[in-house]
Amino acid sequence: MNNGQHIVVLGAGYTGLFSAIRLAYRTRRTDVKITLVNPSSRFVERLRMHQLAAGQELTGHQIPDLLAGTGVTFVQGTATAIEPEARQITVDGTKTLGYDTLVYALGSSTDTGKVPGADVHAFTLDNPETSGRFATRLTEVAVSGGTVTVCGGGLTGIEAATEIADSHPGLNVTLISLAEPGGMLGPKARAYLYGALDRLGVTVETGARVTKVLPDAVELADGRLVPSDACLWTTGVKVSPLAADAGIATDDHGLILVDATLRSVSHPEIHAIGDAAAVRLAWGQIHGSCQSGLPTAQYTADAIAQLVRGKAVKPFRFGYFHQPVSLGRRDAVIQFTKADETPRRLHLTGRSAVAYKEMVSGSPLTTYRLSKRMNVTTIVSKGGRVTRNPAG
Repeated sequence: MNNGQHIVVLGAGYTGLFSAIRLAYRTRRTDVKITLVNPSSRFVERLRMHQLAAGQELTGHQIPDLLAGTGVTFVQGTATAIEPEARQITVDGTKTLGYDTLVYALGSSTDTGKVPGADVHAFTLDNPETSGRFATRLTEVAVSGGTVTVCGGGLTGIEAATEIADSHPGLNVTLISLAEPGGMLGPKARAYLYGALDRLGVTVETGARVTKVLPDAVELADGRLVPSDACLWTTGVKVSPLAADAGIATDDHGLILVDATLRSVSHPEIHAIGDAAAVRLAWGQIHGSCQSGLPTAQYTADAIAQLVRGKAVKPFRFGYFHQPVSLGRRDAVIQFTKADETPRRLHLTGRSAVAYKEMVSGSPLTTYRLSKRMNVTTIVSKGGRVTRNPAG
């Protein structure tokens, strides 16, 4: 790859924005042009959407402001088509952008299409608009001390349920989960989590599969109806069909299949990062999260900068390090993990965990600001010996 390249980054979430800013710094002495495309000019702090949904005020950050001084061109619009052979993107159905290298960072959203009624009667935490609508509904329900259901016992569901219960103590909050909430935590951290749920008055329905979301209830597989004046859906994810529609090789879920350097196996000029990429390491496939997404963005920005200069690129290496879980504004639990995300013995709780979680949630914005003038790493663990050889 030579200088004079046009690099287009699709998506300005945590990974896309970081890759664009870091790329600008790493290629500042080359003739590289970078364009970042995103439907909204507002940067969405997905790590804080449960706070917004509970009715808290959040600082709004504008993408052009975060890009100021980088030289990156921001295009507000939605990518509606990719033509890989022509290396061209269509934005909003009319405008076209050519590229030499494409960074695909469109992320994922909550899948409300698999359970009847979820798309009509449930809210999601996908963006400030949907989270804000849920917050408005919470205010209405709180007047009568109604019932709120949170469907999904993953980290997002746990954080949402505890945040709502903490912010609105008069509400009846029910967390519905097929698997055990906090199952990824060690025994002591999980016991602390359940203690917090009990203290906050959150009712937990474990082993419950939701079969339908109704206007005023959630129907379970055993026929029971759980009253619900407001339902928050946090389980299941989906990705944009854009890549698959363009003929780019994807897996059964629509994630772009990548090689050991996070380049598309069918179109090597396309680099996929974050939730949009099927990244497989020696210990297994990474799942969508900010913890794994930022390292893919950092690695890809550095890899493209190396390719621009005609240098070789080493395979991507990454290992998980922790599972930070907020339990309202005044409590949290942090589970430290091995590279494959199995829990270690060490965990934090209480005030130290709250401070740790806040540092984690605020770190992306700090990273973006510092990355304009220096190389800031987001890779805490490369996975040790197990990731020294690429996955087969």
